[in-house]
Amino acid sequence: MGGRQPLGGMDMWLVFAFGSALFAGVTSILAKCGIRQTDSTVATAIRTVVVLAFSWLMVFVVGSQDQLRALDARTLVFLILSGLATGASWLCYFKALQLGDVNKVVPVDKSSTVLTILLAAVLLGEGISLAKGAGTVLIGVGTILMIEKKPGTAQNGPGGRWLLFALGSAVFASLTAILGKIGIEGVESNLGTAIRTCVVLVMSWVMVFVSGKQREVRHISRREMGFICLSGLATGASWLCYYRALRDGLASVVVPVDKLSILVTVLFSYLVFREKLSRRAWLGLAGVVAGTLLLLV
Repeated sequence: MGGRQPLGGMDMWLVFAFGSALFAGVTSILAKCGIRQTDSTVATAIRTVVVLAFSWLMVFVVGSQDQLRALDARTLVFLILSGLATGASWLCYFKALQLGDVNKVVPVDKSSTVLTILLAAVLLGEGISLAKGAGTVLIGVGTILMIEKKPGTAQNGPGGRWLLFALGSAVFASLTAILGKIGIEGVESNLGTAIRTCVVLVMSWVMVFVSGKQREVRHISRREMGFICLSGLATGASWLCYYRALRDGLASVVVPVDKLSILVTVLFSYLVFREKLSRRAWLGLAGVVAGTLLLLV
């Protein structure tokens, strides 16, 4: 498989996967530092603009813009579908949060990691060994343990509609990785990421206008705008590493490694905000890390 030159015994795609996790963790901290008054949907749309600019800058830096003419219809279709899946995942996720208890919605959404591993086995032919199966279970259980019931949270919305939207969010998030993996094959990863980000940009701003929040952009403070832009740069770096890793590596390994961004987030949350984890959350975190390490065996 191309691009898997070892670096000190480690495949390069795995290095990019860990890079994706690092930048994703930094993204969460920057967003929390800066987004106090700004609506999350509006902030996401603005971040996507920064990511788009960063992605296309990287395309021209590496000189892959000439490959645009050589893109075949199949590759372009899968890149667009991956972008649409990302937008659909966000739409379902926010709708689920609106209807249901956040502490029940989030664990369902996080099950996208497990779904990705299963879909990679079915659609991409990536095998599931005993170690990978055990790792998948640990990641799923660990994620659920990390989501704790907090005082003052709303109860479930009417019926089971929140569950349908939460499951939709998880499914579309999984499809994002699988479709991105297929679409990025044979394409320079920076170019593939830039094309996909164009689709995500449209989807994110559609969310803003559909929810009627476009006027909030002019009321964002300079401080918050600065942190939003910085988080956008971190997001762009994370995506570039993520899709480079997906191009050359196994989706069933890249996705869980990317989820290790939670380690970066936990560390900086303690250093910056003095936030601490409960024993239950620490147990869940240990499960996620142990499960991810099992996938690397």
